Amino acid sequence: MKKFANHFFILFFLIFSSLNQTSCTRTYETVSCFPEVTIQVILNLNLPAYYPLQNIGGWVYINEQSSGTRGLIVVRTTTGFKIYDRNAPHLCPDNNTTLEVKDNIKVWCPKDGAEWILITGQPTAIAQVPPKTYHYNFDASSNILNIFN
Repeated sequence: MKKFANHFFILFFLIFSSLNQTSCTRTYETVSCFPEVTIQVILNLNLPAYYPLQNIGGWVYINEQSSGTRGLIVVRTTTGFKIYDRNAPHLCPDNNTTLEVKDNIKVWCPKDGAEWILITGQPTAIAQVPPKTYHYNFDASSNILNIFN
């Protein structure tokens, strides 16, 4: 019986330690500790705050309710829009992992200097994965952009 208890303890310890080591490992799109939140934002692009989204390359930060834990970056592309989560996809969230737009051409992580192309989300430095993106519907007749996950 004592031998069984020792084996059980060792097995429990190995399972627990492996879970602890993988608590912030990479998945296909983000690290596993990336926060999962509901995204549901409706933007009226006729409003002055969203005028940058009328032109290709234009972008805005969205910090409204239901826009994630740190907000979103919305970018107008040649084929529509890209909606990026502002949490760094390659790092577990902390005080310095909120993505920023730099020089109107790249997305930048202040924690480690990782960079992505603003229009495409393609990694250019340090990170191996693009920023997490969200789905959208755009009604061109009313100029309403609906962002969701």
